[in-house]
Amino acid sequence: MQPDTRQLFRIGLGLFLSGAIAAVLALTVCGGMGHQGPRTNSGWLALMVAMACLPLGTLTLALALAKLAGRRKR
Repeated sequence: MQPDTRQLFRIGLGLFLSGAIAAVLALTVCGGMGHQGPRTNSGWLALMVAMACLPLGTLTLALALAKLAGRRKR
């Protein structure tokens, strides 16, 4: 595995895990969710972090997997 592919995996995993942790915190510690969204300001912040980190982490991991698969075909 190339060093840049390893770095993509590390960054993607870090982003994805931080988004997952933020989502769990928004649902549990930060007041939970109501019909119109989170009930507290910290819940809104955790939701925004989760909504930013989860898609970006997923796309970064997908890029790393595509790069790894392309490298294995050579």
